[in-house]
Amino acid sequence: MNREYAAPERELAGGDEVAIIPPVSGGAFRLSDAPLSLDAVVDEVRSAEAGAIATFTGTTRVHSRGRTVTHLEYEAFQGMAENVMAQIADKLKRRYELCAVAIHHRVGRVGIGETSVVVAVSAPHRQDALAACKDAIDSLKQTVPLWKKEVYEGGEEWVGRGS
Repeated sequence: MNREYAAPERELAGGDEVAIIPPVSGGAFRLSDAPLSLDAVVDEVRSAEAGAIATFTGTTRVHSRGRTVTHLEYEAFQGMAENVMAQIADKLKRRYELCAVAIHHRVGRVGIGETSVVVAVSAPHRQDALAACKDAIDSLKQTVPLWKKEVYEGGEEWVGRGS
């Protein structure tokens, strides 16, 4: 409701925006239909205070669930997705000593071997950067309103939460 997850008991008021969100998957927080750049995401978290920058790059693999994948298709609730990515970063900054967090995710068609998501986290020390980077991608797949369709030779399937 109003671009935030709402508890079931929350009441609607006049002018509220409501979105029905199926199970979700799968610095700067950006969705893009263009190829992603690891260097660009790293540049967004680079800091003179950072002694470490940890990254995660998710790519499209050719085999999944015993099938041959031809490509992926991602959809997102754009305004909310970027807000939820920023909320993930805020939570990480409260949990770890960090300089910055950046998350970029593709939407649209993503071919085999292409990058679907890039996460970069900078911190004064490597332990926080590495832990926060792992938590960022795990949280993204559980909370951000993004949906992934795997297109196979001879079929397709929307892949839900925890994929």
